[in-house]
Amino acid sequence: MPGPKDLDPSASPRALLGAELRHAREKAGLTQEELGAPLFVSGSFIGQLEAGTRRMMPEYAVQIDEILGTNGFFTRNCKAASKSRYPDHFAAAAEAEALATAIKEYAPLLVPGLLQTEAYARAVFRAYQPTATEDVIDELVEARLDRAQILDDPTQPLLWTVLDEAVLRRKVGDAGVMAEALRKVADLVRRHRIIVQVLPFDAGAHAALNGSLKLMSFSDAPPLAYLQALGTGQLQDDPATVTRYELSYDLVAATALSPQESLALIESVAEDYAHEDRHP
Repeated sequence: MPGPKDLDPSASPRALLGAELRHAREKAGLTQEELGAPLFVSGSFIGQLEAGTRRMMPEYAVQIDEILGTNGFFTRNCKAASKSRYPDHFAAAAEAEALATAIKEYAPLLVPGLLQTEAYARAVFRAYQPTATEDVIDELVEARLDRAQILDDPTQPLLWTVLDEAVLRRKVGDAGVMAEALRKVADLVRRHRIIVQVLPFDAGAHAALNGSLKLMSFSDAPPLAYLQALGTGQLQDDPATVTRYELSYDLVAATALSPQESLALIESVAEDYAHEDRHP
């Protein structure tokens, strides 16, 4: 019997590849845990591959073809499913983010990418890459703004962000850039599209001092946690680990200002920047 046809790369290849993986696994009579064991990954990881919230890497594709007897199907097609406009360390997280039904994020230093204005994003990328050409910066900014299109839906995903007060106080770009950036956040809050809290400096030590944290939930796959540092990132799917990070986020949110107090502070700081921009 002939094997499955190669996937059409224009038709959501990652989701199609996941669907084919589920079909092939079930045909082989294996559970997600049984398929994951020889790959040294969890059953949850296999579930995320099948749901399309994880992209299949070549080394896994080769082994899956061997285990399931799929005649190189996954090896041939994982390249199309792995294409991304994002850096390697963030690509899987960005792809998962687009499928999430809920996103909770603690941002210690910068306005989260989903909420950034064009000018703010441009200032961030220029700081990261001071010698890059304008074309390179333009591509990075475009990709970041395109990510934010998931907020065009009036209800999904649920986005709940805790901003450290440092996000408000650190001037990225000039005062005008900051005023615009914070007003965008405030506008999304006032339109009831997002939930935002501010963790004030006087909160002192808290449960996420080690860095940023993004939690993503899905309708048909286990939740994920994403941790990011300079030039690197980790996507975590181990249930116990994700649960621990969920507790860390809950503790940070409990320590932060209320949404109403947070909005007032964001708008106040935005007005301060606007006044500075008018009277440098």
